[in-house]
Amino acid sequence: MAKAADFLWPRIEAGELSLALVGSRAAHRRSLASLGLADRVESIEPDAATDRIRGLTFIDVDPRSGNVPMGRSTAEGGQIAYDAIATAVKMALGGAADAICTGPISKEALNLAGYQYSGHTELLADLTGAKDSVMLLAHGNVRVSHVTTHVALEDVPKRVTPERLGRVVTLTDEALRSLGLARRRIAVAALNPHAGEGGLFGRQDIDVVAPAVQKLRESGFDVEGPVPGDTVFVKLRAGQFDAVVAMYHDQGHIPVKLLGFSVDGATGRWEALSGVNVTLGLPIIRTSVDHGTAFDIAGQGIASETSLIEAIELAVTLTEARRDVSVSG
Repeated sequence: MAKAADFLWPRIEAGELSLALVGSRAAHRRSLASLGLADRVESIEPDAATDRIRGLTFIDVDPRSGNVPMGRSTAEGGQIAYDAIATAVKMALGGAADAICTGPISKEALNLAGYQYSGHTELLADLTGAKDSVMLLAHGNVRVSHVTTHVALEDVPKRVTPERLGRVVTLTDEALRSLGLARRRIAVAALNPHAGEGGLFGRQDIDVVAPAVQKLRESGFDVEGPVPGDTVFVKLRAGQFDAVVAMYHDQGHIPVKLLGFSVDGATGRWEALSGVNVTLGLPIIRTSVDHGTAFDIAGQGIASETSLIEAIELAVTLTEARRDVSVSG
């Protein structure tokens, strides 16, 4: 967060961008000192974070003043993470912010603090009152939304319903429109190998997915499927589609991270972490990094800020698109 804000400082100073950092101010000060970065933020109490964001501010939600252990999941850390997210959501819902951009959270810490959520997406839906939401990952022109995310594989088939497929395709289409795509070609990945191979490997693609896709096509969506999962992402990368609807977490995450992430084979150290997570279906704009907490390198100053910067920039793009729609409407 400290490195991302420092990278974006010229735009903030020029009045092109305003950022409110929400978290532990004490931990932020330690990060700035260890990185040798200037402390340019104006601190604001959470209760005062109701006015429009101006410049670079910091909202401190850490009553322990940074005394939470680094590099491991704790109930105290989970509480700070929850309070930071809840504060940011409140600001966005109240108009103080146009969008929120989140860093990675420890799901274990969140649960240790008493918040039983499987991830950001479910927590944000609850905080905003959204009936449902959809996770979309993006790396360049590779965009993948998900029918299911943090559920066991054995539970995926029963969650693949015509209603859910319709909702995911609709929200994916809206997201592509927000990105300025006049034509929005969406592929729905098959659940089973070879789209079921005529029923030999399961009938969900034949009995559920194919009829749902046909109904969506009749409703005017440019959608195709079920497309076998082992080739659909090749076609996406080649430009045949603008987005893919994946059936489950790893089916959608692996191709995006394969393209956006790289690791040093000799040291095992991550060299590139590029990609953005967007939550669709919320009343607010929310983007996020596409990587985990990296507790193993916490406090070392070597974590990559690339994904966070990309997430902030995409949040700006989506905000401008929403503003343009409001003006034209």
